[in-house]
Amino acid sequence: MKILPSQGIGAFIFGMKQKDVEKIAGKPNKSFEDEDGNKIYLYNEHKSRLTFYKDEEFRLGYIICTSPKVEVAGLPIFGLNVDEVKKKIHGKGLTAWEVDEIDTMTRHFNEKNWLTIVSEYDEIICTELGATIDNSDNFVWKFKG
Repeated sequence: MKILPSQGIGAFIFGMKQKDVEKIAGKPNKSFEDEDGNKIYLYNEHKSRLTFYKDEEFRLGYIICTSPKVEVAGLPIFGLNVDEVKKKIHGKGLTAWEVDEIDTMTRHFNEKNWLTIVSEYDEIICTELGATIDNSDNFVWKFKG
């Protein structure tokens, strides 16, 4: 599963609606509504959590993925040292990172691409990717279905 900054992860493209996701991935293993009324789909096979935003006509706007198959800029990243990975992907438009430590985990956030890489004990354990926002504070939807 390739992370496509500002677009999505694998076949999950920002702007898809639930029916679009279900066409490619089937019914989720679990679905629920969060405290803001957003719809959440969980797919065990993809180790992914997809968030469809209520205020955006339930378009796919955020993905959390813990699949060891995830790649960033063609590089499989899970289990690797986060600083080494950041050096390797630096030339791929992923240069500026905000770092935030929470207990044993560290979140590395690239605001330009709305990409978060989560590490624990210096190894990557999770990725998060959100739809980007334009200068008018509107989401940039990449799905053209």
